[in-house]
Amino acid sequence: MFTGIVKALRTVKAVAEQPGIRRITIELEELSEGLEIGASVAINGTCLTVAAHQNGTAAFDIIQETLNCTNLGILEKGDRVNIERACRIGDEVGGHHVTGHVDTVGTIQEIRMAPNNKEVFISHDPQWNKYMIPKGWIAVDGISLTVVAVEKNRFSVCLIPETLARTTLGFKDSGQTVNLEFDHTAKVIVATIERMEIQAKQAI
Repeated sequence: MFTGIVKALRTVKAVAEQPGIRRITIELEELSEGLEIGASVAINGTCLTVAAHQNGTAAFDIIQETLNCTNLGILEKGDRVNIERACRIGDEVGGHHVTGHVDTVGTIQEIRMAPNNKEVFISHDPQWNKYMIPKGWIAVDGISLTVVAVEKNRFSVCLIPETLARTTLGFKDSGQTVNLEFDHTAKVIVATIERMEIQAKQAI
């Protein structure tokens, strides 16, 4: 489990393509302390398993299913990514419950600048709107954020200077993609209601 509080930006050191899988190697530096093979690390909000590590770097194998629903397939050597190590019991939880199971990819559609903050509008397939409410939670590239506005096929988040300085959203532009994980609680509630509605109709 993760909290959506990004610990640092780190650089992709290498990318290797193999049949049905993609291996990325990332310079974790001090974030590799105590890391073990098999451990979970969130890369741009995507929960990945450590396949190998040495001298402050770690390698992660990404299967095709993950490549299909995240932006990890377009990463190149030299790109920066958001990093969060998995939670430990007793850690302070400053964000929200993030599983690292990305739902879909969104596109930065519009950026509005304001003094000391930036409002970013992100478009997505309308099917995901049912999980969105103003002041609700969403993870964007693994960053725990509060939803500001919800429109037909897009939503917005406001970013403070600290978020802009510590995450990928500080340098991304319109047209670029981001990983989206919607609030798990909202997904459970919506799925339960939809199931109950189907059962009610079948009982008539």
